[in-house]
Amino acid sequence: MEREAMEFDVVIVGGGPAGLSAAIRLRQLSIESGHEISVCVVEKGSEFGAHILSGACFEPRALTELFPNWKEEGAPLNTPVIRDEVYFLLSGTRSVLTPGWAVPKSMHNEGNYVISLGNLVRWLATKAEELEVNLFPGFAASEVLFNEDGAVKGIATGDMGVARDGTHKHSYTRGYELHAKYTLFAEGCRGSLGKELIKKFDLDRDADPQHYGLGIKELWDIDPAKHQPGLVMHGAGWPLAENGESGGWWMYHHENNQVSVGLITDLSYHNPYLSPFDEMQRFKHHPVIKQYLEGGKRVAYGARAIIKGGLNSLPKLTFPGGALLGDDAGFLNFSKIKGSHTAMKSGMLAAEALAELLKAGKANDEPTLFSDKFKDSWLFDELYKSRNFGPAMHRMGTFMGAAFNWIDQNVFGGKIPYTIHDTTPDYATLDLAAQSKKIEYPKPDGKISFDKLSSVFMSSTNHEEDQPIHLHLKNADIPLKKNLPLYDEPAQRYCPAGVYEIVENEAGDKRFQINAQNCVHCKTCDIKDPAQNINWVVPEGTGGPNYPNM
Repeated sequence: MEREAMEFDVVIVGGGPAGLSAAIRLRQLSIESGHEISVCVVEKGSEFGAHILSGACFEPRALTELFPNWKEEGAPLNTPVIRDEVYFLLSGTRSVLTPGWAVPKSMHNEGNYVISLGNLVRWLATKAEELEVNLFPGFAASEVLFNEDGAVKGIATGDMGVARDGTHKHSYTRGYELHAKYTLFAEGCRGSLGKELIKKFDLDRDADPQHYGLGIKELWDIDPAKHQPGLVMHGAGWPLAENGESGGWWMYHHENNQVSVGLITDLSYHNPYLSPFDEMQRFKHHPVIKQYLEGGKRVAYGARAIIKGGLNSLPKLTFPGGALLGDDAGFLNFSKIKGSHTAMKSGMLAAEALAELLKAGKANDEPTLFSDKFKDSWLFDELYKSRNFGPAMHRMGTFMGAAFNWIDQNVFGGKIPYTIHDTTPDYATLDLAAQSKKIEYPKPDGKISFDKLSSVFMSSTNHEEDQPIHLHLKNADIPLKKNLPLYDEPAQRYCPAGVYEIVENEAGDKRFQINAQNCVHCKTCDIKDPAQNINWVVPEGTGGPNYPNM
């Protein structure tokens, strides 16, 4: 059965901040110029915002450019930042509050807002719909389509109703082909199609290896007497530093007596026995955090990989027929711990480039005008100023890296005449299990700390059980024959959703089990597996988490 095809001027894969900003800006420019541009956005989540997870302390710069009257139009930015607090946790009980003068300028949040990025994305989707963007939630883009000359001509959505054994169920529906003059990929961190395109067109040949963190987030209802709307807390140190690893944490006081709390574990960690999920659970017992959570109730859980290589790791953005946007490319500003405004701006710049090209009658060529606009924008300047932040922390350690970054950001304004490079990919940093210290994590108490399965339940994750597993092993023997003896198979610990297990029967035989139904689409397995043996592909549309207001 052939797939039906639909034609658009621009197809956008991914309905997050970058993809929706690109769609909105394209339609704005179309209306302003009178030159019709048809746009469609494909989103794998059950609705726009369902797969969005971020802190989020939001800088409104790009939003103000996109919608100067966003306040009057009802954008859900209701909680301005009132105060920053930056801590260094010395141990499980001790901490130091960093004086404001000692905090890098890039981490100050005056003028920013504590928001739910998922709710902002839902609002952006309504604005896109008002501008007559074609929105297709629940459709997973599973394949890039190419013209005979090798240029991208669009995407195909995955078939629905395929059983695990590959046969067609009674609900089988063939996917659609969406053809376009230009296709923009805005899938978020470690996008499955973006990864393919980077490899096919060798887009990262002149870039440093990309770097990542795993962000684990919980949303809590807390005692109103403890709630301080707009308080922004960041920190580093314990518990990750106790095992020689790096990362950081946040707690943001939202509206409605809610706080979000989260831990970011740098995926360049070395000890294969480290479990980011369990580090997050014990972190919440620190008095700085526990004082707010005690007596409260956890109401949501989620996890997502964060792309943080910055400008040094940014691949070439364009290829024949399309471009990479947002975290599909890696526009996050690590020195600010923010990527939403940068993702939005990347989408807007791409839209402005494509609007000019389409008006000139161009199609399926390489839109290098997008790269030119990026290099002339405040987005490039911002990423250039933060280019050393992550590499300094990785290569110099927490204390020396922090000192370097303070000098770079506060004295040189991010333009110190030296660029640090971090050239070891995250999957290559694990030490051998035999040379590593085993980590014994405390049992969760069910009040402040919790287990993985109850946490996954709170993410409202759901996949059609009888469908092909979307976590592909390139070599089925590697987990037991290579990773287990060398690294004690770290997938069973780095996954924050209990997807991977080593199961042993009564005879002592072991097998590698994949519980794909648990997957929260964080992409950590695709990034951290030391053999690069796991390939994350999209499951059936609507599958995955259903985050309410994360």
